[in-house]
Amino acid sequence: MDVTDAPEFSITCDLRWSDFDRLGHLNQAVYHVLAEVSRTAWMETVRPAELERWEAFVLARVEMDYRREVDSTHKGVLATTQITRIGNSSIACRQEIRHLDGTVAAEAHCVMVGWDAKARGKRVFGEVEREAFLR
Repeated sequence: MDVTDAPEFSITCDLRWSDFDRLGHLNQAVYHVLAEVSRTAWMETVRPAELERWEAFVLARVEMDYRREVDSTHKGVLATTQITRIGNSSIACRQEIRHLDGTVAAEAHCVMVGWDAKARGKRVFGEVEREAFLR
């Protein structure tokens, strides 16, 4: 099911000296860490309390386009996550890493799969969980 009106989750992330390369650019791997921070924080806000610890999620796919430089003069960024599709056992999200003024520095698309840590395989979402994703 495609989702067109899900709320956007955002979190402000401070940047550290070690996040930058020798040219003063934010290291490309750090963009992925920032996206992960946003996904994880978003998931913690929507994950139903009744889910067991073993009912988890794994990242199945991520693609990222770099739009604008984040350099060492930037002290922080805004990392956003917004769900775009809910399947039987997967969700797709659009993510952005933005300068604090709102300029998009990177755009990512990811797919997360429901994971059963006991059975070591994917799991199907329940109705309560599916509804929670749209909060």
